[in-house]
Amino acid sequence: MSQFTLADLAAIIAQRANADAKDSYTKSLLQAGPARAAKKLGEEAVETVIAAVEGEPKALVNESADLLYHLLVVLQTRGVALDDVVAELERRTRQSGHEEKAARKD
Repeated sequence: MSQFTLADLAAIIAQRANADAKDSYTKSLLQAGPARAAKKLGEEAVETVIAAVEGEPKALVNESADLLYHLLVVLQTRGVALDDVVAELERRTRQSGHEEKAARKD
């Protein structure tokens, strides 16, 4: 099992924010701004759903990797730390999903 984590990927994305856009796809996405990054995230979400429905495990792995990467890019464009998202997930797991959803005010 790999020791590579989403935190590692988030750190790479943050580091590549300082790269040259002609050399880094990540930098070009970050430079294009949140709307472009979010559009790519949406595209990857759809492709992940399609892979899940079609049932090909390798395709689902590949699309899920793309989805997670693009989510972290979107978080970077908005200055949201992965640790904040993980903390929210941790908070939510302290109760059942039904209880947590009912407690939301939105």
